[in-house]
Amino acid sequence: MDPLLIDVPAELLTERLLVRAPRPGDGEVINAAIVESFAELHAWMPWARTQPSIELSELWVRRSAIEFAQREDLPMLLFDRLDGSLVGASGLHRIAWDVPRFEIGYWARTSCVGRGYITETVRALTLLCFERFGAARVEIRMDPTNVRSRAVPHRLGFTLEGVLQRDTRGVDDQLRDTCVYAMVDVNALNSTS
Repeated sequence: MDPLLIDVPAELLTERLLVRAPRPGDGEVINAAIVESFAELHAWMPWARTQPSIELSELWVRRSAIEFAQREDLPMLLFDRLDGSLVGASGLHRIAWDVPRFEIGYWARTSCVGRGYITETVRALTLLCFERFGAARVEIRMDPTNVRSRAVPHRLGFTLEGVLQRDTRGVDDQLRDTCVYAMVDVNALNSTS
């Protein structure tokens, strides 16, 4: 089946969050979150080499909306359902619809770290992958030294399959390793968050 024909929800509701695809006009709120969180993002995210302008953030939003519509990449923004504030971003990346296989990526706004928003989001996206898309495999990848990020797949029941040595370059251009966590059976998903 052509991925364009796959029904992908543009919004998901979790207990505390509205998880939705980026929309034109979101550039300002995503930019504010990136600027607030830049020190943490810069340490881990290859895309966070320099602080973006509001215009560049809006450009990312509009490109992301196109990629979402084309089913090439499914970025999502995380909004607090009570006050509407942006708490972070996540999404499904490195998608292989023919397998089907997905990689979940995520980051939380610095002021929202440690509240369980990312675990809640990853749980919802994992269920979406298995229950809606019939996933054979869901992966989460991160730098081995990113302890907070590693706690999420561990908490949810993902298996550490291995560490890819000298797999990619960090923002400092140094080679770094990558942990690969995976889940191949939705029954392994822990209900605790």
